[in-house]
Amino acid sequence: MLKVGDKAPHFSLATDSGETLSLKDLKGKTVVLYFYPKDMTPGCTQEACDFRDAQAKFKKAKTVILGVSKDSVVRHVSFKEKYGLNFPLLSDEDGKVCEAYGVWQQKSLYGKKFMGIVRTTFIIGPTGKIEKIFEKVKVKGHSEEVLESL
Repeated sequence: MLKVGDKAPHFSLATDSGETLSLKDLKGKTVVLYFYPKDMTPGCTQEACDFRDAQAKFKKAKTVILGVSKDSVVRHVSFKEKYGLNFPLLSDEDGKVCEAYGVWQQKSLYGKKFMGIVRTTFIIGPTGKIEKIFEKVKVKGHSEEVLESL
């Protein structure tokens, strides 16, 4: 499991704009990398909209927001357009980045066990090291909590 002070695992993923974004492209910037289970679901929509609404404050703090799920680029485009999201969504369809960050875990719902993304946010500093980890995130108030820790 990753911990504060570790070098953030490298990634290079397709974005909703059809480009590829790599962590190395963001060197020198603070990055909020948040992993969420699925586009268009209530909790994930609320989390994305809260980050959207706080975007100006994050920009003022010189921070880039990136959302990651295993949804396809096409689904990300629909999600972003429907809710007017103003930050990149990254597609990790093969789950390698989710695994590298340790967010692909066993979950349970109504007594059924299954593998899925555990809602987790990482703050990656300008040098590429993890500065803060928010595990098993509760959506309500999360974007403010992240802002306060910057």
